[in-house]
Amino acid sequence: MNKFADLIGRILIALIFVMAGMNKVMHYDATVADMALHGIPGMLLPVVIFTELVGGILIIIGLQTRLAALALAGFSIVTGLLMHAVPVEGADVVNEGIMLMKNLAMAGGFLFLFANGAGPLSFDRKWGKA
Repeated sequence: MNKFADLIGRILIALIFVMAGMNKVMHYDATVADMALHGIPGMLLPVVIFTELVGGILIIIGLQTRLAALALAGFSIVTGLLMHAVPVEGADVVNEGIMLMKNLAMAGGFLFLFANGAGPLSFDRKWGKA
């Protein structure tokens, strides 16, 4: 049963990043504008999209899981601090605080994944890296 919990856990924690990356591709200009509100240069958006899509997919399939988990943990912390710790004018301060805590909670989950590996139902396990 644990092997299925590992797999489902990986899917659940990473799916939000794959979906967010796809959303940023489909709404590229709006995302650049949102980043600008927080003082983040739009030229970083391709890096953000790559991190979300590739990192999320690697976690889901369990390939280079520890590296991807560490990258997404760092990404979650940085994104939470840059996008939610200091709300822009007109933002819902309570909601931004919740979003910051969600980012930090996801970082915590990724750190567990980094520490423990992908589990038996993964490509890492096939090649002895789980």
